[in-house]
Amino acid sequence: MQTAVTNNAGDRQGASVIVVGGGVTGLSAAWWLARSGVDVLVLDKGIVGWEASGRNGGGCTHYNSALFHEEQRLWPMMDELLGYPTEYCRERIIFATDEHFYRVYKAMGETIGGLGYDWELLDGDEIRRRVPLAGATALGGIHLHVGGHANPQRTVQAYAWALQDLGGRILQHTPVTSIRMEGGKVTGVETPAGFFGCDHLVVASGPQIGELMGTIGIDVPVRSARAEMIVTEPLPLMPLGGVDGNGLYGRQTLRGNLAYGGGPHEWVDLPKRGEAPARPSTPLAASLARRVVNLFPKAAHARVIRSWAGIIENTPDGRPIIDRLADPGNVTLCTMSAVGFGLSPASGHAIRDLVVDGACSFTDISKYGLSRFDGLEADWAEKKGWVAREEMAESPSAVRHVA
Repeated sequence: MQTAVTNNAGDRQGASVIVVGGGVTGLSAAWWLARSGVDVLVLDKGIVGWEASGRNGGGCTHYNSALFHEEQRLWPMMDELLGYPTEYCRERIIFATDEHFYRVYKAMGETIGGLGYDWELLDGDEIRRRVPLAGATALGGIHLHVGGHANPQRTVQAYAWALQDLGGRILQHTPVTSIRMEGGKVTGVETPAGFFGCDHLVVASGPQIGELMGTIGIDVPVRSARAEMIVTEPLPLMPLGGVDGNGLYGRQTLRGNLAYGGGPHEWVDLPKRGEAPARPSTPLAASLARRVVNLFPKAAHARVIRSWAGIIENTPDGRPIIDRLADPGNVTLCTMSAVGFGLSPASGHAIRDLVVDGACSFTDISKYGLSRFDGLEADWAEKKGWVAREEMAESPSAVRHVA
C-alpha cells in the first residue's frame, strides 16, 4: 500500500486534541473533530492504516453493535462526505455449505429484519444463480439489502486526505512511548520526536492501547491475536462482490481478486520495538485457501498471489471500549475489539461527541464503558486460554476463531 499522506505536523508541537493511532478509528475520530473546527493532530508509530485497518475484509454489517444504525446511515454518504472514494458497495450475500452455518445465517437475517432492514432467505439454487463462483456445496443463506463492504486501503486514504483538507495534521513514524500527566490531567505525550502537548487525548492505538494506558496506571484489558488474509489472482466479477460465509469474511475486489480471512487466529504477544512484525504462515494460509475453495468451488483454479498477517486486539467480552474517562477527565479511549473498520464512520462520530459534548448524541454506548471490567482478575487471559504461540502446546484453547 502506498503512503496515504505526508507528515505535516509543521512547527506546532501539539494540538488541542491529539489522537494516538492512525488506523480507521483514529482517523475517523480526527476527521469528525476537524469537521467541528477542532485543532487535531494524529500520531502513528508507522504509516497510517498500515496494519489491520488497511488490510481486512472490508465488511460494513455489524448488526450486533449499538453503532449499527449509524453505521448504515453513514456508509452510503461517505464518499461524498470525505470527498474521496471508499469503493463502498451496499448489500451482502452470506451462505453456508453445512447446516450449522445455515442456521447461524438464518438467525442473523431474522435479527437484521427485526431491526427494520430488508433481507431474503435463499436456497442453494438461488445462491448458485446469484453467486456464479458457488457450486454444488452451497446449501443456502441470506441476501442482506443493507450493510455491504468497502475497500480498506481506499478508505484509510480517504479519511487521511479528508482530515488534511480540513486542516488536521498527521505525523507518521512517531510512536507514542508514554503519556504525561500534571495536576490530575493529561498534558501531552512523549515520543522519540519530543513532547507533544494537548488539551484532550484520544487513544485509539489498537493492540498497543493496553501498554500505553498502563504508563499512567490505567488498566485496559486487551489481548492480541495474529490475523491472516489471502488474496487470489483476479477472477470474473460476480454481480455482487460482498459475498462470504462458513466463518470467512471478505469480498471480491473491483479488480476481481478474492480477499478473504477468518480464524483460526493465534494469540500472540505484541512485538517489541524494533522487532519484525507478524508474517503470514503457510499452515494458516493453506487453511484459508481450502475454506475459500469450499465456499467457491468454481474458483479452485485461482492462484493465491499474496497474503497478510497482522495484529488485532480483543477485549475480554469481545465488545468495543468507547469511553471518556472520569479520571483523568480529558482522555477518551476507543478500542474496537477487531471490528473497527466497518464501524469507523459511527465510532468516529461517537468519539467526536464524547470529546466535544461529553456524551454520544445518536445512541446509548454506556455498555462500552471501561468500568465494566472493574474487578477483572489479573490472569483473565490465561483463564480463557488466550495465551501466546509458544504456550499453545500446553493450552489447547489458545487458538480461537476471531470474526
